[in-house]
Amino acid sequence: MLPPDQNVYRQLPAITKLYQLPDSRKATIQVLNSFLPFVVIWVTMYLLRDVSLWLTFSLAIVNAFFLVRIFIIQHDCGHQSFTASRKANNIIGSLCSFLTFIPYRYWAKNHNYHHGHNGVLDEHRDIGDINTLTVREFRELSRAQQLKYMIFRSAPVLFILGPMSYIFYNNRLPIIQMKGWEVANRSLWWNNFFLLAIHATLIYFLGWQAFYLVHFPILVAFGIIAIWFFYVQHQHEHTYKAQKGKWDYLQASIQGSSYYKLPKLFHWLSGNIGYHHIHHLNSLVPNYELARCHHENPVFDQVANALTFRESLRCVFYKLWDEDQGKMVTWREYFGKK
Repeated sequence: MLPPDQNVYRQLPAITKLYQLPDSRKATIQVLNSFLPFVVIWVTMYLLRDVSLWLTFSLAIVNAFFLVRIFIIQHDCGHQSFTASRKANNIIGSLCSFLTFIPYRYWAKNHNYHHGHNGVLDEHRDIGDINTLTVREFRELSRAQQLKYMIFRSAPVLFILGPMSYIFYNNRLPIIQMKGWEVANRSLWWNNFFLLAIHATLIYFLGWQAFYLVHFPILVAFGIIAIWFFYVQHQHEHTYKAQKGKWDYLQASIQGSSYYKLPKLFHWLSGNIGYHHIHHLNSLVPNYELARCHHENPVFDQVANALTFRESLRCVFYKLWDEDQGKMVTWREYFGKK
């Protein structure tokens, strides 16, 4: 069921449809201003690794943001929104995946499932999302299971160990064995094969340091940044979750996805993915049109779940979905109520 301003919500899909046309010029510019800086910084890191590891690792953080931009290109290609050509999208997306270590077709299948089920409290809620239990579900667990979930939802696991596990485990093996995933699972193995071949070649010609002291730190920083963005976009206090029969797409898109209000530089570095409410309303809107869509239509400021960076830090403490209150709650709130 839609909220009281349901008429406002119903006009939003038509608004976003006006911005869903890909622009070849903008797409080309984004490819150039993402890949070229990434390659230049990567080479600089390689040349500096024997001069200063601190400087090398500092550049890794900078380059991680350009890898985020490359991943957003891959992400849009998976939605077939980056260019008007399906063939071009698939080629560009596949090339991106060799840098991001995120398999193109497998991840796109995973992510598109997330778009169609964002906030649905069913048994597959962890596909393309961070597993979140309700208060009732957590209460019914054994002590050992509760402890396991509490460890999983802790900051060190979610934002340090989690990103590495996601890149090197979740996206290396065909964990999802549901009907209809056969092609995506096969493509995962091909992605692994090409990744191995590419990096074996790099190590042969440049030495093992090319990966362990240059690309690996970039991947670590990239994983942390990417998981953080995804987390705050769906794990904010007043997000949206509902049982399968009561789930509503519009509420899940607007209320269940935050508008991450960041300085323009960080919106640029993160491929505008902070305008996540618009992206979930219409995944065919290219990332380079998300900001324009939001700012040209004041209605989005009325309905969006806006978060500043400072406000987003509180999201770290939200652990469970309270169905009675319709919001995320902290451990303090949960154990205080008990």
